[in-house]
Parts: sequence; C-alpha cells; structure tokens
Amino acid sequence: MSAARVLLVGDDALARGGLRALAALAGLTVVAELEPAAAEAAGLPADVAVVELGPEGDGLEAVRALARSGPVLAVLWSASQAREALAAGAGGVLRRDGLGERLGPAVSAIASGLLVVDPVLSEAVLRPAPAAALVDPLTPRETEVLALVVEGLGNRAIAARLGISEHTAKFHVNAILSKLGAQTRAEAVALAARLGLVVL
Repeated sequence: MSAARVLLVGDDALARGGLRALAALAGLTVVAELEPAAAEAAGLPADVAVVELGPEGDGLEAVRALARSGPVLAVLWSASQAREALAAGAGGVLRRDGLGERLGPAVSAIASGLLVVDPVLSEAVLRPAPAAALVDPLTPRETEVLALVVEGLGNRAIAARLGISEHTAKFHVNAILSKLGAQTRAEAVALAARLGLVVL
C-alpha cells in the first residue's frame, strides 16, 4: 500500500516545517506546503489536507474550502477550536501536543472516511453546546441513518444495513445534511453531536 499523500497547511514556515518533520516520521508523502490563503484557492491535490490552526483560529477558512474537495485533519492550538473545526468540515481534530504518534493513524483513518477526535478533545466536542433545536426535526428513519453515518458507513452499506435501496439511503443522508445545515458528513456528525442527537 502506497504512503498517504498529504497537503500541509500552516500560517508560517515554522509550523509547516514541524508538520513536515512529523509527516516524514509517520511515513507520509508531502505533496505541497501552503499558507492558509493559498490553500483555499489550491484545492486538495492530496489524499488528506493537514491544517494547523493558529491561536486565533487562522486556517478555519482553509479547512472549510479544502473540505469541499476532500478530507481534512485539523491540528488545534486549543481544545476550544475543536467544534469550530469539525463544523467547518474537518474529518478529524488533533491537539498539537502529542501529534507525532497520532498523525499517521489519523491520516489513514480520515482517508478511509472515519471521523477522528483526539481523546483529550472528546469532552470539548461532546459537551452540550447552547444550540437551538432543529427547526425541522429528524424522522425516526433519518435518526437511524444518522447513527450509521456516525459509524462511517457509505450509502451502499447503509442501504444494506436497513434493507432499503441505495437511492433511498442517499435521499435520507441528503435530508439529514439539509436539516442540520451541513455541507459534509463529518460536519453533520459534529453538528449532531452538538445538538445531542448522537454520541461519538
């Protein structure tokens, strides 16, 4: 199996250099290193984008832009950024501390469509946030489908699990994204967790 290809995004050369060294140790192939503004316009020429957020949340727009074309791993300055990064579409969030041993496995998991949350960040993600109830609540079937999306299942696997057509599964997933106001599955899972609809 070939090494996962990663795009490294950081606000300064030092941050990108640190990510590059960790990527090399993890056996990842770095295809490019960009500043957030450049990354927003570049798209995702890699399997996974690794975006380091600055202390002021610099890089969130890059996460949002890159998540439209592929999976993104956000490296956080503080736990308070976890929800914002997931809501922006990140497929995973890790702390800068202890990133070395987790970077490789996290990239592999995110590339496979799984949601990755650093154990230390789980409380920040799961703690109920002040949020209004959904204007249009999920139906019982949509709640079932959402639970399978949380497990990382694709439309075909959801269809097989529930005994419905793949077209119907896709319809339910799209309805869930619409009701939650999410652009991606990862964002839907993060928002559903904030609303207490699922437990990660």
